[in-house]
Amino acid sequence: MTVVLTIRDVPEEVRDLLAQQARERGQSLQAYLLAVLNRQADFCRNRQLLAELSDELDGGSSGAGPTAPNASDLLARSRAERDFPDSAPSGRDVG
Repeated sequence: MTVVLTIRDVPEEVRDLLAQQARERGQSLQAYLLAVLNRQADFCRNRQLLAELSDELDGGSSGAGPTAPNASDLLARSRAERDFPDSAPSGRDVG
């Protein structure tokens, strides 16, 4: 589902610079801004994922212990749950 966003009080200089960036990429201003928002959302999700992995790996200590799960397994599982929530294995013990 999509929603409509409205941003008010954008300075002309900012609008002009964004429109120029869009033109240089052969995009409409809307397509360019949507790509910017998607990249920012991806960045936020990645930061959240890294924070969760860090918590899982170190369990609140100063580093991963000998029984810490494999980071690549945790990443793969988290990505699968994010991208394919209906087909991702749940409750699987990794480590």
